[in-house]
Amino acid sequence: MRLIFIIPYPIEGPSSRFRVYQYLSHLKRLGIHCQVRPFMGSRFYKIAYQPGKLHLKIMFFIVSTVNRILDLAKIRGYDIVIIHREAFPFGPPIFEWIVAKVIGKPCIYDFDDAIYLKETSPHNKIVDFLKSPSKTAKIMKMCKYIIAGNSFLGDYTQRFNDKVAVIPTPVDTERYCPQPKVKQSNTVTAGWIGSHTTSEYLLPLRPVFSKLKEKNLRLEIKLVGLGGLVNSFPEATCVNWKLEDEISVFRSFDIGIMPLPDTQWAKGKCGFKIIQYMAFGIPVVCSPIGVNKEIVIEGYNGIFAESEEEWLQAIQKLIDDKELREKLGQNGRDTVEGKYSLKVMIPLFEDVINQIYKERR
Repeated sequence: MRLIFIIPYPIEGPSSRFRVYQYLSHLKRLGIHCQVRPFMGSRFYKIAYQPGKLHLKIMFFIVSTVNRILDLAKIRGYDIVIIHREAFPFGPPIFEWIVAKVIGKPCIYDFDDAIYLKETSPHNKIVDFLKSPSKTAKIMKMCKYIIAGNSFLGDYTQRFNDKVAVIPTPVDTERYCPQPKVKQSNTVTAGWIGSHTTSEYLLPLRPVFSKLKEKNLRLEIKLVGLGGLVNSFPEATCVNWKLEDEISVFRSFDIGIMPLPDTQWAKGKCGFKIIQYMAFGIPVVCSPIGVNKEIVIEGYNGIFAESEEEWLQAIQKLIDDKELREKLGQNGRDTVEGKYSLKVMIPLFEDVINQIYKERR
């Protein structure tokens, strides 16, 4: 069997890395040949969501567009086309239509965010203007099967295609695993890791961070991948995200936080930050929004917080109680191993592609 993945981002993009690239070695062991074709290369991705550098963005976009058109010739040599999110960052699904209807290749569509809603970087308003809310639905109608990252997205999919599998974004629990902490002090680190697209969710916690720092001299607040909001959190240690540092950064956390607003976009989130924290045995404090309520069992593998006071109490409770941190962390690790590990998801993914492969014959 030969698969080609058409994806928007290179390996630096979290959705590409965890919903595509981490499957490749396992698919290879199953005798499946795979090729991955991202629209953006690594250099383009690095500047795409930063302000300015318009001339470079235009140049990279032209090169990426030419390469994407050339992908149409490559696709003919593959059995199944898996489209992750979209082939182009905006515009109608012309590429997808050519692949599915003109070339006639069976397509599987995979998505892990409510990308049918308009939600883009404030630095790229023109991209938001060019996005079409109906694009996702049109792609779904063209495809043989849909893979949704959570049940909220799966329910949306049912409106357009009843062949849908809900496959959460998994972690490789052999790589993402706890290690004994060797600390030279009694510092407790409460951490968050994300990107410029989610850093705004931390803004309501600024007074929480200030009060916690005033009360706890041994508390370190570490925020990774804030982008342009670095100066908004003077109490925190702000670190740039780097792929090569990701695992060591997670292992430096004693508490993981994941605030979310109560919006349709947030409800489409797949709770992957929580899954990552849990994989490392890190106790979680999060908003009870969307799939978070499916992953977290209050008091067993995490703590929910909504109001400012609830966030204060939850984080303070974990700062003060090392045994509770260890208990929630271990239960979280058990949750991920049983429900959200790569080992659990590979057979589900394999079932989908095998079904489509048999139908094409």
